[in-house]
Amino acid sequence: MTEPSPEYVQSLGRGLAVIRSFNARHPRRTLSEVAKDTGLTRATARRFLLTLIELGYLRTDGSQFWLTPKVLELGYSFLSSLSLPDVAGPHLETLAERVRESTSVSILDGTDIVYVARVPVSRIMTVSIDIGTRFPAFATSMGRVLLAGLEPEALDRHLAEAELIPLTEATITTQRQLREELARVRADGYCVVDQELEQGLRSMAAPIRDQTGTVVAAVNISTQAARYSLGEVHATLIPALLETSAAIELDLTRIRSNT
Repeated sequence: MTEPSPEYVQSLGRGLAVIRSFNARHPRRTLSEVAKDTGLTRATARRFLLTLIELGYLRTDGSQFWLTPKVLELGYSFLSSLSLPDVAGPHLETLAERVRESTSVSILDGTDIVYVARVPVSRIMTVSIDIGTRFPAFATSMGRVLLAGLEPEALDRHLAEAELIPLTEATITTQRQLREELARVRADGYCVVDQELEQGLRSMAAPIRDQTGTVVAAVNISTQAARYSLGEVHATLIPALLETSAAIELDLTRIRSNT
C-alpha cells in the first residue's frame, strides 16, 4: 500500500471511508459492521458515525445507521461540472418512451458504478434505484462498459481491489472470465448482462465518450428477462441504445466546445 503524503489528513480519509462503507448491498449497517469494513476501532467508528449524524449525512435508529440524501451534495459539484445529468436527461426520456423500459446513466467510482441520471418506467429490481445508487461495476452492464474503457494499468488496479462475489448463479466471478467479457465489450461497442446482478434482470449498456474519445459514462436499458429474448434485445433494444449514446456524446461535445 502506498504511504500517504505529509499533507494527508487522516481524519478526513477515515470519515470518507465510513461513508463509502454504505452501498447498495449494505444500505444499513451496525457500528460493528462499519468498524470491521473500515478497519477502525469501534470507539473511533462511533465518533465518526455520530459526527456524520450531526452534520445530517446519516441517520440511526439506535442500532443501525443509514445515509441520508444530503450525502449526494458531496458529489454535486463534480456532477454539475460534468453536465451529464442535464445533457443525458432528455435523451433518456426519449429512449424510455421509445422502448418502454427504464433508462439510466452512470459513472465509475472506485469499484462501483454510481447512477447520475435515470428515467424509471417500472420497478424491475428488488432494490429501489435513485440518483446516487451504487452497484458493483463487475456485475453490471454499465460497469463493464466503463471497465472496458479503462487503460490496462487502471483496469489492473480496479480488478485488484474488486471483490468478485456471486450475486446470482450466473454472475461472472473470475478475473479471467471478466477480462474475456470486457474484451468482447470493447469489440462490440456495447454490453449485455443477463441476470448476473439480479435474477430476472437483463440489462444492456453503451459507452458515452468525451471529445477525446475517453469513456466518461455509460447509458443503459434495463428490462425483465421475460419481456425480451436475447435475440430481441440485439435486434430491437441495442440499436436504440447506441443511437442514444451517440446523441448524448454529440451534445456533450457541443457543450464542451462552447465553454
